[in-house]
Amino acid sequence: MPKMKSVKGAVKRFKVKKSGKIKRGTAFRSHILTKVDGTHQRHMRSAKYVHASDAKNIKEMIN
Repeated sequence: MPKMKSVKGAVKRFKVKKSGKIKRGTAFRSHILTKVDGTHQRHMRSAKYVHASDAKNIKEMIN
C-alpha cells in the first residue's frame, strides 16, 4: 500500500510545537488594515493555537 501524502496547504499553514499544540496564523492580516483599530491589530499579532477538537484532523494532514 502506498504512503499517505501530507496536505501541502496544511503543512504551510500549521506548525506543531514541542508541547503538542498546533500554532496557526491569524485571519484578516493581509491588507486593508487602515480600517482596523490598533488594539485589534495588536491582538492579531500574538500567537494563536488550533482548538483541541480540530487538532487531531490537522495532525493527520501534516504527518
